[in-house]
Amino acid sequence: MKALQIAATGMAAQQMKVDVVSNNLANMSTNGYNARRADFADLHYQQMARPGSVTAEDGSVLPTGVQIGLGVRPASVSVVLAQGTLSATGGDLDVAIEGQGYLEVTMPSGSAAYTRDGALKRSPDGLIVTADGYAVASGITIPTDARAVTITGAGEVYASFADRVEPELLGQLSLTGFANEKGLEAIGSNLFVESAASGPAQPNTPGIDGLGTLRQGYLEESSVDAVREVTELIKAQRGYELNAKVITAADQMLSATTQVR
Repeated sequence: MKALQIAATGMAAQQMKVDVVSNNLANMSTNGYNARRADFADLHYQQMARPGSVTAEDGSVLPTGVQIGLGVRPASVSVVLAQGTLSATGGDLDVAIEGQGYLEVTMPSGSAAYTRDGALKRSPDGLIVTADGYAVASGITIPTDARAVTITGAGEVYASFADRVEPELLGQLSLTGFANEKGLEAIGSNLFVESAASGPAQPNTPGIDGLGTLRQGYLEESSVDAVREVTELIKAQRGYELNAKVITAADQMLSATTQVR
């Protein structure tokens, strides 16, 4: 009886879906977080009678055949790309990305990582860094006597000083695009790294080649839709229960078979 194994794959799939939904709900307040979606595909089939097989001497063929499915498997957990709501913070180093693109940061190992979390900070040396202390790849340093910092939509960073009329240009923030954003590898802390699936990084000025622009004083909130996630959670729970009932029914059928005398 294949029903036991088939139902077991269904329970494992629904458990995985619950794991994905729970992670989405846990990150409802994570800056720049995009919800994940679990996708599934059916397993291979046992061909008991192939469609088109000859069934008689006159050449008649089976119109459909007999194909028994063997369950379900995880196909992917993909990112649902969506623009999160922009929330006003008033912070001079808070920047939200309106549109596509990622800020590039430099990891302690020297490798590049990418994020949409624009809650930037100032290190003790004045360097613009992420909340975890990773330097933004542009390497912009804010002087200690700067009175205010202004970031334009195109990523230009200016500092104002008490003894000067005109602000000073400190540097340029860039955004990075990818041919396949869903192929980026998530490593935690709101960071992604390039992979073979994402394609090479394509840095450019904000607002150029389809990249978004920056908005100072705002942060991009999570794009998780709580109502949708709860609905998916209920569906996964019901699917898990139904597969469990299949296992119970299959077990009862096997018990009946062993009691035949």
